[in-house]
Amino acid sequence: MTYQGVLTKMQTEIGDPIQYYLVFEDSFLNMNQLLSKEIEINFVGYQCLNCNKKKKIFRQGFCYDCFYSSPAVGDWIMRPELSTAHLGIADRDLVYEEKVQLQPHVVYLASSSEIKVGVTRKTQVPTRWIDQGATQAIAIVEVPNRYLAGITEVALKEHYADKTNWRKMLQNTAETFDLLEEKAKVERLIPSEVQEYFYAQKEDVYQLHYPVLNYPGKVASLNLDKTPSFQGKLVGIKGQYLIFENGTVFNIRGSEGYIVTINI
Repeated sequence: MTYQGVLTKMQTEIGDPIQYYLVFEDSFLNMNQLLSKEIEINFVGYQCLNCNKKKKIFRQGFCYDCFYSSPAVGDWIMRPELSTAHLGIADRDLVYEEKVQLQPHVVYLASSSEIKVGVTRKTQVPTRWIDQGATQAIAIVEVPNRYLAGITEVALKEHYADKTNWRKMLQNTAETFDLLEEKAKVERLIPSEVQEYFYAQKEDVYQLHYPVLNYPGKVASLNLDKTPSFQGKLVGIKGQYLIFENGTVFNIRGSEGYIVTINI
């Protein structure tokens, strides 16, 4: 059976294990059902997720022109402390930025490759943690806008990583951490203007389980520009990665905007 479409990040559904879905315009695949099966991925072309033109993808599923013009990929996305909508100041499009920035955000600690600090919109809990391949996560504060979340993350980055080591995450070699103990250390580290939002009583630690049959000893990343056709047995899914029996891993989110065919 053959499926064709533009890659976007896999949709997920919390469960034990987490369920993954690859969604195309006219069809979708429950990726969990493909575990232990041979699948073939073939690169067909590009389609920008913003303008829908068949233009080479530059970054994050966008062509070059859209990456430098769309408000959906402004600098404040990766650096929330640069958010200015709360001041009524536009970066690229104030209407869009108010919609995204002026809503509840959560700052969290997560364990994936090591303890990391991160920011996400409240509506993206626990999706954000799943996308990062976290096995545990705990919310620290819930603030009313992205700026306050951003300055909290900046303060905590002096003590915790803010990026996931994707190789360690996929090899499942991270240590086990006591996130409740780590959270207790954090209250004195967050900015004074965020202190009132600290989750003093909330102690819910999310435990996340992924559909992985075997973790690889070594990993090699599949790049469709360099290897336009690949075939292998799927043995796991974690974060936004497909894990194959031979140690090849394919980052779906890193290939957004690529048109592919998938043969099963």
